[in-house]
Amino acid sequence: MAQEDLNKLTIEKQRFSPADKAARKWRVRAVMAIVILLIAVGLFSLAARRSVEIEAATVSLVYPSQTFSLLNASGYAVAQRKAAVSSKATGRLEWLGVEEGSVVREGQLLARLENRDVAANKDQAAANLAAARDALELAKVEQKDAARALSRARDLVSQGIVAQADFDTAEARYNRASAASAGAQANIRAAESALRGAEASLDYTLIRAPFDGVVLTKNADVGDIVSPLAAAANAKAAVVTLADMGSLQVEADVSESNLGKVRVGQPCEITLDALPDVRFRGVLHTIVPTADRSKGSVMVKVRFLDKDKRLLPEMSAKVAFLEREVKPEEGKPRVALPPAAVVQRDGKNVVFVVAKDHVVQTPVTLGPKLGDMVEVLSGVKAGERIATKPLDKLHDKSRVKTAEK
Repeated sequence: MAQEDLNKLTIEKQRFSPADKAARKWRVRAVMAIVILLIAVGLFSLAARRSVEIEAATVSLVYPSQTFSLLNASGYAVAQRKAAVSSKATGRLEWLGVEEGSVVREGQLLARLENRDVAANKDQAAANLAAARDALELAKVEQKDAARALSRARDLVSQGIVAQADFDTAEARYNRASAASAGAQANIRAAESALRGAEASLDYTLIRAPFDGVVLTKNADVGDIVSPLAAAANAKAAVVTLADMGSLQVEADVSESNLGKVRVGQPCEITLDALPDVRFRGVLHTIVPTADRSKGSVMVKVRFLDKDKRLLPEMSAKVAFLEREVKPEEGKPRVALPPAAVVQRDGKNVVFVVAKDHVVQTPVTLGPKLGDMVEVLSGVKAGERIATKPLDKLHDKSRVKTAEK
């Protein structure tokens, strides 16, 4: 009985048919295929998320003149006519009628020194001249009367009516009157000279503009002592500094080795750092006939052909010396990019515009070459970043990172 109970506890081995074995093998292979597919999808997704390292350039504005520029130099805009305006007299500044930036005309009154004493001297000289003229009139009347008396005495003495002594007396009187008249005329000339001197002294206290220009700096204020030599303590030698804006020229240094590329009268194009989007026409005015041995350069002066109120002295400038003059249609900038950034896709010229962490495939229409650049008629605009290499690894929406990151 016990043995029968133990036999009941024995686990009977399951027997599989050939069909069951085939089904189990198929299920194992299916699971393995799914796992491999998932791994492949994961690897593909990982590869898709991996950023391509690219080199990028910027779409820029290029002026056609850059393609026929021979030489570039830097310098500063300098007024060729500039003056520190002061007075020939020494005195206290009583009135100042201009400030920095004031536009003045030649002869315009800029400032005035205290001049009450000089004005009084002028009035005295004018009064002395008036008195001298009155004295001349009196002398002329006396001379005229003496001349009539002399004429009568001459007639009477010839008739024997009066003595010779009376004639001599009349003649002496006439001579004295003539001398008095001549002396009065001399006094008038002296008084006139004194008046002109007094007027000049008064005019020295009035500070006027020597030419048309703009006030650059104000060097003195009302109450300051102004002296032409500034010998006194705290005295100011100049009241204002004036510049003729029409005389502005760019003074630039050209290397001695490049001196053969420039000539007087050569067309130039001037760019100011303060106005980077404006190109000014210029012409090489003069080559200063001396070299700077410390820099190995020669100074040249380029004259502006275009006047602009925004031009100011001491502005930093860049000068391009051109092969020829710029034509009217070449005055505007063109949008351009490096030819290396353009690639053919589906028969079209395209570039890859960088947009944050990916690129956008953009068709472009190209124009003529501009030096080492090519003009873009449509598709992109100045300032946009575009990929230049490796273009063969890029497509629309590719994730990228620039080489500098």
